[in-house]
Amino acid sequence: MLRGNLNRCSIIFRGFSTPSVVAIPEVAPEKGRIPILTCKRKEFDLYQDKGFNPNENAKFGSIPLASSGWHHYKSKTDFILIHPLHLGNNWRFSSSGMTFAKLGIRTEISKLAEELYSITRPSVIQEVAIPEILKGFHTTIAAETGCGKTLAYLLPIIERIIRKGQHQLKSRSFNTPLVLIISPSRELALQIGEVAEKLCEPHNLKVKTLVGGNTKQKMMNPTFEDIDILVGTLGVINKLTATKIYRMGAVREVVLDEADTLLDDSFSDRLSYFLQRFSFHKNLTSEAGVQLIMVSATIPVNRESMLEKIIDVSVVKNIQTPDLHRIVPNVPQKFLRMSKINRPPNLLSIAKSAIKQDHSVLVFGNKTPTANFVSHFLTSSGVDCISLNADMPMSIRMEQFERFRRGEVKIMSTTDIGSRGLDTRHVSQVVNFDFPLHMADYIHRCGRTGRLGGVQNCTITNFVSSLHELKIIQQIEHAARTRSALPNVDGNITNIIRKKIITQMRSN
Repeated sequence: MLRGNLNRCSIIFRGFSTPSVVAIPEVAPEKGRIPILTCKRKEFDLYQDKGFNPNENAKFGSIPLASSGWHHYKSKTDFILIHPLHLGNNWRFSSSGMTFAKLGIRTEISKLAEELYSITRPSVIQEVAIPEILKGFHTTIAAETGCGKTLAYLLPIIERIIRKGQHQLKSRSFNTPLVLIISPSRELALQIGEVAEKLCEPHNLKVKTLVGGNTKQKMMNPTFEDIDILVGTLGVINKLTATKIYRMGAVREVVLDEADTLLDDSFSDRLSYFLQRFSFHKNLTSEAGVQLIMVSATIPVNRESMLEKIIDVSVVKNIQTPDLHRIVPNVPQKFLRMSKINRPPNLLSIAKSAIKQDHSVLVFGNKTPTANFVSHFLTSSGVDCISLNADMPMSIRMEQFERFRRGEVKIMSTTDIGSRGLDTRHVSQVVNFDFPLHMADYIHRCGRTGRLGGVQNCTITNFVSSLHELKIIQQIEHAARTRSALPNVDGNITNIIRKKIITQMRSN
């Protein structure tokens, strides 16, 4: 449990004529009491043993919030600590004594998964999702980040292939996969492909990963090989399927990983057109036809309207955990109110402390220039830091991320491209240098640490510097005090931005 200690820091930021000093006093929860939320202003502290009455129906604005005064300039150096409800990662596992074998996964498959992820039993989402996928149901897996969703669909898919013996059929042509897994990003596709290869290798199942960047070359000089599971991004798979280089006639499972992003308005038209190639079964479960599996940590509000074009949404099994769209319960979160000028010195303090403890830190900015600034600032201050953003060539992005994952560099600065799907089990701390503009982005960023099979004693630190950030901060604090779901969680960011633009145009 976080003891609530924030070290006093007094830092001089090089490059300014007037030193920028940030002093955060030490605070600790009262002895013998279990804290839910502690603040600089002690009258806003909240403990489990006295006066705490969780009320999910409490309307926003109906209870006092420490952050409600953060509009005032005197609030700078104020802070809020949201304490974890659970210790470690055990909260993600069922206490029923469930095993992968009882779920229908053969030992040869589950043993390797347990070794790769340092787990000994299924997580809650795996326990519920695996049987439904094995039965052939169209399935939506919606669960908090870092809880093992990738294994929740990969294990039963591999099990089904082996049971049916489809991979052993000699009549199947080259480039004719049995399973298609679509990802919105190249990094995630490569990561899924890597995990799938490790799980499939002992069973002689062939995995192929396709990402964009040299699609014309793939079309001009295609390769032809046995493929059981095809993983890739939508654009390259669509093009190579349209040119008949890859044929989808044998596919029996289609997986949309990070489905909220794929169902975003920027993807949905292309995705809908592509999915019309498949004959999805129309019953609750069927051996004839294709099974659709959708996986995400946030649910887009336009999901049903989009899916109605390709399947009967009434037969979809919707599986979600109780912690979906809620504050991550196993990682303490710090919200630090400060001037923008004080963000760099505070970040430098965090980075130096992490290096001493051999911890990895992921720093988020809202835009590429911010991510680059953070990288240059830390490096020039004596702390090695690499940058990751969408403007980089794919090869450089992957090289940078691999250096970070291997621990060659402990600090990585990134935009939201690094917030979804990547394997960051080694990350001890997430720092929101820029606070995210949307609640869905906040959930995904926080999910980069405290993950299943990952390091323990993680932390999330949020710098709060702009007035436009305060509404989301207050919504998060309200959710923490009432133990309610976070509001306005919509993975369709494009639609949110469009609505805001329309609203502004109408008001003008």
